[in-house]
Amino acid sequence: MMKINLKNLNIFTILSVVLLLIGIVFYVYWGIRFGVWSDVGIYSITIFLVLTGLVGAIMTLYEKNEESI
Repeated sequence: MMKINLKNLNIFTILSVVLLLIGIVFYVYWGIRFGVWSDVGIYSITIFLVLTGLVGAIMTLYEKNEESI
């Protein structure tokens, strides 16, 4: 089971959360500003930003087990 430890919070975690928020805000802003909610280009940019933020946050907060097999 994966353990999340907030003691591992560092600059990379903060950057990951910022990327996640930028992705969401970008999609909502673009949709409101231009009235386009189903554009492949906007999806690709948003998916890249959001997934990079999620994966980065999970990887930086993940607690490694030091048990030997």
